Amino acid sequence: MHNPSTASPDSAYVRPAKRGKHKIFIGMSPGVGKTFKMLEEGHRLKAEGVDVVLGLLETHGRRETAEKAVGLEVVPRKEILQDTLTLTEMDTEAILVRAPQLALIDELAHTNVPGSAREKRFQDVEVVLAAGIDVYSTVNIQHLESLNDLVARITGVVVRERIPDRVLEDADQVVVVDVTPETLEERLLDGKIYAPEKIQQSLANFFQRRNLIALRELALREVADTVEYDASELPLDGQVCNIHERVLVCISTYPNSVQLLRRGARLANYMNAPLFAIFVDHPDRFLTKAESLHIETCEKLCHEFGGKFLRIRSTNVAEEIANVAEQQRITQIVIGESQQSRWKQRLKGSFTQRLMRMIRHQHIDMHIIATEK
Repeated sequence: MHNPSTASPDSAYVRPAKRGKHKIFIGMSPGVGKTFKMLEEGHRLKAEGVDVVLGLLETHGRRETAEKAVGLEVVPRKEILQDTLTLTEMDTEAILVRAPQLALIDELAHTNVPGSAREKRFQDVEVVLAAGIDVYSTVNIQHLESLNDLVARITGVVVRERIPDRVLEDADQVVVVDVTPETLEERLLDGKIYAPEKIQQSLANFFQRRNLIALRELALREVADTVEYDASELPLDGQVCNIHERVLVCISTYPNSVQLLRRGARLANYMNAPLFAIFVDHPDRFLTKAESLHIETCEKLCHEFGGKFLRIRSTNVAEEIANVAEQQRITQIVIGESQQSRWKQRLKGSFTQRLMRMIRHQHIDMHIIATEK
């Protein structure tokens, strides 16, 4: 068996005490270059002294992919006799006996042939990881279980081979291998993805431009969700890492707040972002009945837009808005233009200017909406 102590002391691939690390290369469709990228990283790590094997490679007849695999040790496939046919699958047990530091395993969502020890390849990968071997694997976004119905609506294709969402969630690293739909179409027409007789059929069906655009967005968004969840608790130089947009609308007793809320809701919808609204209630100021009804209307409207309404008592409005923006990782703030008289602005400074000073370290965009006074 391979001795992990032979690895460089600085190597990230010193054998973990228990479970191996899992890195998934994900893309919007076949042909984006997931397997090529995995092989590229395998070669780089091998050159650094890491013990790498090819546990399973599917070239699908792609010459460039086959050429990229040259020079990497291959674990022979296991032969399974089925009726009069001899089929092959990944030999998980042979990988465990070989015990490399890193195994490259293609097509995570693959269904194994009947008679295999496990039904799905992702289950084989879990066995390899449990043995303390790191795995690099590949998958397309349409194979994710929770997206199956959505992918069927987009493409008209029901994907039969699927992996549970937890496989992606449990991965130590997920990398999107991304190309534009135009580049993918060029690869398809150049014969780099499918055989010539399949090209026109693919362009007319799965590889339609609108399908590719939607699938690309799905892949990028899925990984962004995963990354934001992981990054939300990690302060960077005293700041929080924001990946998705988050919109905060500042409500006041002025009637134009309803207009601001609608504008903020449109912005949140356009950005596919969570919506928040805040009203800072000054403890020394008594609200009239009309003003109270107005705030209640804003709260109800916010909830109708699917947002979260925050009502906070404080004497410092700008400070509270800045605090909430930091706590909720806000990226966009919507406020109305100042209703203060000019002499008050000269005396105390503009409210907008004070707020901008307080949030300047948070990288927040400010939308100042002109409304009728």
